[in-house]
Amino acid sequence: MKNETSVKYFYILPFSGETRSKPFITAFFFLIYVVGVLINSSIITVICLEVQLHKPMYLFICNLSIVDIFYTSVTVPKLLHMLLSGNHIVSSAQCYTQLSFFVTVGGAEEILLFVMAYDRYFAICNPLHYHRIMSVRNCILIIIGIWAVAFINSSLFLTFVLYMSSCHSNIIHQFFCDAKSLTQITCTTSEMFILVNCVEILVFAFIPLMGTVVSYVKILSDIFKMKTKESRKKSFSTCSSHVTVISIYYGAGFIGYLIPPYSDLLDSVFNIIYTTIVPMMNPITYSLQNSKVQSALLGLVKGMGFIKIDSRHVRQ
Repeated sequence: MKNETSVKYFYILPFSGETRSKPFITAFFFLIYVVGVLINSSIITVICLEVQLHKPMYLFICNLSIVDIFYTSVTVPKLLHMLLSGNHIVSSAQCYTQLSFFVTVGGAEEILLFVMAYDRYFAICNPLHYHRIMSVRNCILIIIGIWAVAFINSSLFLTFVLYMSSCHSNIIHQFFCDAKSLTQITCTTSEMFILVNCVEILVFAFIPLMGTVVSYVKILSDIFKMKTKESRKKSFSTCSSHVTVISIYYGAGFIGYLIPPYSDLLDSVFNIIYTTIVPMMNPITYSLQNSKVQSALLGLVKGMGFIKIDSRHVRQ
């Protein structure tokens, strides 16, 4: 008989056996977190203040930066506290709360990336109806809908997780409470929970990814039909950064979940990329390559009096 218990706390053991490297690890995560929050906050500030950026594409970029700040804030501050204090005990309430918020922002990001792909689809393939379809009112409703669906999904997912019981151990070999780590230490992973996991992957990963692929196939088809090289270049430049973000996000996520359960170190590496590096790189890849965002950022810095910049030097 297996000893099944409803645990009151968990031991989070990230980077076990790496005590000599803890100062370096702590400094690394602190730097990644601060840089990520600063860059994403700058993007949000610029888009909110600059009137010329009050357009659907930039509204979605702004919300992507908000999601990315939440993504790192759900995991990194608690990890830094554990590394600095040496206290790796986390109550079950804290663990499940962290899991709930992580599932929320993960779902929101996946839906948002899917919506951003269709924004580009309508802008390039159906430009005459773009402003009617992607009106300010519709975009606000879409954003509200994204967060509502993400919160509802997280609540339902957490309900099934709470019915699982710990077996053998309450040690999580990961730097935060994620679903994969929790299922590895449970012995009551029911068929219903497995079904819920499959539905999660289908609804929030597979369907959005397939929708994104289909939209970009149509986008590329229309781009190659354009008569002038300048038009093709301009259209492709608005999509290339989003394709890069999609590839890194889903690539890291899928590889992380395909890693065997006994590869704790490799699993941690891909989770670090997925939950900290990607949210920091998104604004750099997606926003800072945009000439309008660059001009607005330089104008903000100039207006704050830090440096003197001639905006004519920014490439249009």
